[in-house]
Amino acid sequence: MTRESAMRIAVVLPELLGTYGDGGNGIILERRLQWRGIPVERIECGDGAALPENADLYLLGGGEDRPQTLAARELRASGALNRAHAHGALVFAVCAGYQIIGESFPGAEGTEPGLELLDVVTTVGAGPRAVGELLIEPDPVLDLPLLSGFENHQGVTALGRDARPLGRVINGTGNGAEIPGQTPDHGEGARAERVVATYAHGPVLARNPALADWLLELIVGPLDPLEHEVVAATTALRRERLAATRPRSTKGR
Repeated sequence: MTRESAMRIAVVLPELLGTYGDGGNGIILERRLQWRGIPVERIECGDGAALPENADLYLLGGGEDRPQTLAARELRASGALNRAHAHGALVFAVCAGYQIIGESFPGAEGTEPGLELLDVVTTVGAGPRAVGELLIEPDPVLDLPLLSGFENHQGVTALGRDARPLGRVINGTGNGAEIPGQTPDHGEGARAERVVATYAHGPVLARNPALADWLLELIVGPLDPLEHEVVAATTALRRERLAATRPRSTKGR
C-alpha cells in the first residue's frame, strides 16, 4: 500500500514505562513498516508535557509502582494523550500502561486516578504475584492466532461494560486471580474504541507479529505479507514459546 505522509509512532515516557523492554514494541512496528516501504517516524518522548498530539499510535509499557504513579500524573496533567485519542489516535498499552489508561489503579501512595481511556479498574490482588508465561486465545472476532508473552504484576483488573477482553487466558493469570488447581478460564487484556491493552510483555509485538500487523492495519489499512529474512527467525521464536507455554490439550494456530 502507499501512504503520503509518515506514520508517527510515539513511545510514551520510556524512562518510566520501559522496565520490561516494552519499548521494543515501537521498534518492531517501525521495522515492519520499513520492510514494506511505508514511511514511519518513531518518537520517544520522555516528558509528558511535551508529548506530541499528532502521532497515529501511542505505546505505553510496564513500570514499577513509583514510576507508574509519576507517569500517570504527568499524563493527566498534560492531557496530550487523551486529546490525541479523542482526535483518532490508537493507544496500545502494556501492564503498568494498561492500568494507567483505566479508571484507577493502585499507585505508590494509594489508589491513583487513571486516564479513563478504558472502562477498567485495577486493584491489588490478594493472591500471589502473577509471574510467568502467559498464553492468550484472542477474541474470535479479531481473527488473530494464539498470543504469548510473560506477565509480572500484582494487579487484578476488572472490565466495565464499555470494555471487552483482548482474549481468554489459557495459561497464566491475565486480568484476574488464578484459582489454584483449576484451569484458568478468564479474560486477558482489554480493548475499546481505538484502545488495546494487555499484561503481556516479551516484547509482546516481537513475540506476536500478527498482533503487530493487526495494530498497524487499524491505521494504514491492509498490509502485504512480509518476506523479510527476519520473518523466519521470528516464526521459529514464536513456535518455541508456544510449545513451552501451551498445554498439550490446547489447539491453536
